[in-house]
Amino acid sequence: MSRFQILGRRPLPFSPPGLGAYTSFYDTIGPSGQLLEPMGTLPFDEAYALFAEQARAATAAGADLFIIETMADLAEAKAALLAVVENSDLPVFVTMTFAEDGRTFLGTTPEVAAVTLSSMGADAVGINCSLGPDDLVPLVERMLPRAKCPVIVQANAGLPRVEDGRTVFDVHAPEYCRAVARMLDAGVTIVGGCCGTAPEYTAGERALLAGREPQERSVRDWFCVAGPQQITSLRAGHVGVIGERINPTGKKKMKEALRSGNHDYIMGEAISQTEAGAQILDVNAGLPEIDERSTMVELVAELQGVTTLPFQIDSAVIEAAVRAYPGKALINSTNGKQEILDAVLPIAKHYGCAIVGLTLDEEGIPPTAEGRIAVARKIVAATDAIGIPRQDVVIDCLCMATSTDQSAPRAILDAISGVKRELPGVRTVLGLSNISFGLPFRPLVNATFLSAAFGAGLDMAIMNPLVQRMMDVVDSWRVLSGEDESAQHYVAHYAERTDKLPTPGARFPGGICR
Repeated sequence: MSRFQILGRRPLPFSPPGLGAYTSFYDTIGPSGQLLEPMGTLPFDEAYALFAEQARAATAAGADLFIIETMADLAEAKAALLAVVENSDLPVFVTMTFAEDGRTFLGTTPEVAAVTLSSMGADAVGINCSLGPDDLVPLVERMLPRAKCPVIVQANAGLPRVEDGRTVFDVHAPEYCRAVARMLDAGVTIVGGCCGTAPEYTAGERALLAGREPQERSVRDWFCVAGPQQITSLRAGHVGVIGERINPTGKKKMKEALRSGNHDYIMGEAISQTEAGAQILDVNAGLPEIDERSTMVELVAELQGVTTLPFQIDSAVIEAAVRAYPGKALINSTNGKQEILDAVLPIAKHYGCAIVGLTLDEEGIPPTAEGRIAVARKIVAATDAIGIPRQDVVIDCLCMATSTDQSAPRAILDAISGVKRELPGVRTVLGLSNISFGLPFRPLVNATFLSAAFGAGLDMAIMNPLVQRMMDVVDSWRVLSGEDESAQHYVAHYAERTDKLPTPGARFPGGICR
């Protein structure tokens, strides 16, 4: 039998004569009919409970696999997928439905769906219903490089229309199968039919598959995280910015906002960082005097209403924050302590998250590059063992204040280079602000060290994107490294830039302006 599978539209209540071992029975899980919070009123846990009940019942009844289909809400698709994997050992496929603009009703793109659902362990992801097969080809082509699992497509026979009181579809079987052939050539491995299709469509697909092997495809090994509407992905050699402002550490106004429940201030920080060029937002509500769990859950939900950026979950209540998050989050963090690895890595694996690993262990932060690299090796050995891809592992070599130890910057830079050299595929990140602690005019020190860190192989910086000097370093580095092709972004944003120089004779850092 071909390694392809052909799926019909409904589960069969019996095994028709002649099909024998080729027959399988699957249970379909469709939308609940309600929007999940925060866009709607249905709580995530209630949706999960509904889907879990169905998953248990279908498993007990002898289903062979599950197909979660026609989902327009990524949060609902995630709830259904979790319900199946946590209540059944059967395979599960997940398909979303997209409109003509290439997004679901709630704005999810094919890339976001592919990244999020395949990272969570779906056995196949893809598209059903939606549009006609020709219109789905470009959407499928966007999904294929991002999905870590097989891709499934069950298209409509075109868009429905009413003729003489009857609903009809205009794409007939030969035309439908020609489009399916294009999808197979692109790398789709599971095909079927949705609204308007009939047995002759499936027969045509079966004829297409006769003697055909699945087309090999390349899945990008880029670092990638996702919010419900947007992905942030970094290929090797590209750099990213993680906005640090939603974190109470050292921030009086943020502490006051968290204590008082002034979420408007926090939403404003998210908006300003998004506009300033952040690509991921750190979210931290770690104050001992508040209920961190409920606050994090509320913030993660509310922030989705003001920004499309993915989140870095920087919290002691990791699972509560990532469980209902409709996307692929970056978890900050685990470290080299065995008890922390044992506690955090299963959460990251189960929910398909990327993970930051801090180079500290039971002995503290090693003062040397070699010590930090040794901790990184331990972390990566653990992520390898549990099955977290290396591109989802981000090592933080930990900035220490140069004001108290001027050997620290060199050790950090050497550690970054060592991690990139000895642990191929792994990414690196730094929280920059510690480097200048205790020094005057800290932005200058931070910006200078950021340039050096990029040269050493740093992939991402946790920083304040509202500091123009820092973003100048990011933008100029992207030109020098070749990431900003033809310097298009740089020219567009800096062509009219004029940094005024001090007047002649005025003193400025480094000497006299002449």
